[in-house]
Parts: sequence; structure tokens; C-alpha cells
Amino acid sequence: LITVSGAVVFKDYRGKRLFLVVKQKPDGEWEIPKVTVRKGESSVRASIRLTGEQAGMNARVLEEAGRFTGSSTINGKVIPQKYYYYLLMQKSGGEAIGFQEYKWMEYPNAYKSLSLKREKSMLRSARDVLKTWEKNRRKKS
Repeated sequence: LITVSGAVVFKDYRGKRLFLVVKQKPDGEWEIPKVTVRKGESSVRASIRLTGEQAGMNARVLEEAGRFTGSSTINGKVIPQKYYYYLLMQKSGGEAIGFQEYKWMEYPNAYKSLSLKREKSMLRSARDVLKTWEKNRRKKS
């Protein structure tokens, strides 16, 4: 079983809420940044490592955005995969060096740019989780 952690990262910039989408390969599709979880590492920790090492940013995990199970065929073998997606808020950032390309996009454009149904649904779920998180935060203050 391979566990994959996805990071739905957002930031508020000049009155706009932007989401991070990346390309892992030169001819790749736009996607949500993901990383394979290392042995003994939690999926939450993996998404923090991903944003730190590959995206060069300091981000805070707010909530889990969703889960998904699937499989990949690697060298003719079907390998089960478990995906955990987390909603992360960028606290401070640098350059996303670990990706072929990256863009910060507003939700509608980020959503349109994603090619996989699973990723679209995780982005939608993350947006809903964020709305709930903000509502609960306002209630507390």
C-alpha cells in the first residue's frame, strides 16, 4: 500500500483567495501538490514536508479535506493507494522549487485547470472545509 498526501494550499493575496496548482513533469497536467508518505511518517507530516521542501513555504494544516483510495500499476503490478488531502494555509512563502511549474489561481481557474475528477472534488471539498473553518473561527472570537 502506498499512502499519498495531497496539500490543497491557499493564500489570501490583495483581496483574492488563491490556490496552488503545480505541474510535476514538463508535459504534465496541472494538479494538487502531492507527496508519497514515508515509512513512519504521518500523512499530515508529509504534507508539511511537501510544502516546506518542494514549495519552499511555511504552511499550517487547518483540516483534512478528504480521502480517496485507488491503485496504480507500477511495473505491471497493481499497487493499492490511499490518498489523504489536507487544507493548508500559507503563512510565509518562497519559491516552489520542487515542481516543474506552479501557479496561484483563484478557485474557478484552479478548478478548471485540474484534469482529474478526484482532484476537482478534493479542491471543492477543501473550499467547503475552509468555509466551515472560517465560520467556526468567527464564532469563537
